[in-house]
Amino acid sequence: MLENPAASKAALRAAALARRDALGDEARATGNVAIARSAMNLLAGRDIACLSGFLPIRSECDPGPIMAAASTRGAILALPSFAGGEEMVFRRYSHGDPLVAAGFGTREPAAVAPIVSPDVILVPLAAFDRSGTRIGYGKGHYDRTIAAMRGEGRDPFLVGLAFSVQEVDRIPGEPHDVRLDRLVTDRDVFDFSGERA
Repeated sequence: MLENPAASKAALRAAALARRDALGDEARATGNVAIARSAMNLLAGRDIACLSGFLPIRSECDPGPIMAAASTRGAILALPSFAGGEEMVFRRYSHGDPLVAAGFGTREPAAVAPIVSPDVILVPLAAFDRSGTRIGYGKGHYDRTIAAMRGEGRDPFLVGLAFSVQEVDRIPGEPHDVRLDRLVTDRDVFDFSGERA
């Protein structure tokens, strides 16, 4: 019987999100500190012009401390924006800038914020495996946007952020899936690129 990747991903997503949602407050707080510390160590040696993070929804880890550290080192910050539709762009963001309601229960910079091109993207996810494949929330925004950036000659460094409970054995990859360069959890830092530091 042939595997249905979409159905398999939906089941893996639901199970990983249930495990993440079940984390207690103390485990979540401790995990967030560990993720931030490891990600900041990972990025400390990089010359980052522009870093895109995200505003956490539901039980996602919080990239705020990582973004603040990059900003302190001179990086321009950005957040994903859906430009009123399905297309995702990255808009410049500074702490305290006005935000507007967006899909998925999150907020994004107002349309007046300039569109920027991040060289490092902190990628949210629902599940991951040890090959660098991730499952997002099912809309493909990051995959399409990053593929388009690469088609234009831009190659952002992709760092997934997740709690270790979101790991699954194997995600059925599809041709459009964009692999992560690194993944930071509360327990490990995975290097999927083999080349990029």
